[in-house]
Amino acid sequence: MLTENLLRNRATQLSAEEHGALEAAVSETRLWRAGQVVVRQGTPVNISTLLVEGFMTRHVDAPDGRRHLVAIHFPGDFVDLHAYPLKQLDHDVGALTDVKVAVFTHAALERLQEHHSVLTRRLWFLTLLDAAMHRQWIYRLASLKAIERVAHFICETNARLLAIGASDGNSFALPMTQEDIGQVCGLTNVHVNRVLRELREAGLCQLRSSTVQIMDASGLVKRALFDPAYLYLNPETAARAGARTGVPHG
Repeated sequence: MLTENLLRNRATQLSAEEHGALEAAVSETRLWRAGQVVVRQGTPVNISTLLVEGFMTRHVDAPDGRRHLVAIHFPGDFVDLHAYPLKQLDHDVGALTDVKVAVFTHAALERLQEHHSVLTRRLWFLTLLDAAMHRQWIYRLASLKAIERVAHFICETNARLLAIGASDGNSFALPMTQEDIGQVCGLTNVHVNRVLRELREAGLCQLRSSTVQIMDASGLVKRALFDPAYLYLNPETAARAGARTGVPHG
């Protein structure tokens, strides 16, 4: 099922009927190669895409040519649902790895709104979830030290992948370069390399061959000042991701 991971292990989940309605609204699937731009900033669009396989990014290119990653997307994410009301995006959407996406025309989304009011609220939830993650990314850049930023991003990624069964809580694939991680965390390659070494030497986690290995999950969560509440996971998944009391949400 193309929509299998959508809202999986979230505090709110789709019913079988809602999954069926979404599946019926898919007009086609498309494949994109790693590095390709899927949607360009400012380009008029009449479709939105659901990520089925692979990792995607949202990024903004600065006037000096530098790229700034502003979001990472995993299977089950509606990558550009924002394009439905806006009809264009203020950023690029790209394929971080080879990806498969399900395409929804905006006309099909309009019909879903007309006939499935509950599903409309579910899709609205996804845009609100995106906003919650954007706020947390701002908090991470503005308030956390370098090692805390990287640890926080790793904890967040682990939590989101736990929600779709792509992490077992101890290891997960992360096909990102140190430059990519630097763009997420506002750090240089040299600084990212130093931070990853510190995390490894502290016995918390390590990144090797595009795989993150978590050696001390509770220690990593504590070092990251991480609380997954903003991801709105169900209680079981949130607990595995490190939910705890007495820690500010940021």
